[in-house]
Amino acid sequence: MDGMKDSPLREKSMDFAVRIMALAKALREERKEYAVADQVLRSGTAIGANLAEAAFAPTLRDFLNKCKIALKECSETRYWLDLFSRAALFPDARLAPLRTDCNDLLKMLSSTCKTVESRLRREQSEK
Repeated sequence: MDGMKDSPLREKSMDFAVRIMALAKALREERKEYAVADQVLRSGTAIGANLAEAAFAPTLRDFLNKCKIALKECSETRYWLDLFSRAALFPDARLAPLRTDCNDLLKMLSSTCKTVESRLRREQSEK
């Protein structure tokens, strides 16, 4: 399953994780929001971590499972970014690019999951 090693999805998730790390650092240092900083840090970096695991999944089903976990983590991260916006923890100008990238990742992950699910269904029907 090593096909994701240098994929646009994996690269985008890595870039996103770096920016989430900076946001979490700012939450801790500027806003003293330690609990939510840890939450967004965990979910925002877990997206890429799960894709890294998926790259070496022994089966297509395991690959799909890791992608679905990445999708769930991405959805959670979107929640935190929306919450930060609503709570006015940062100006929208700072959060908007992260929210856009998070939504892009959600679309990419969703598409990947659907494609893999379709392939699994095809393989099942061929047996």
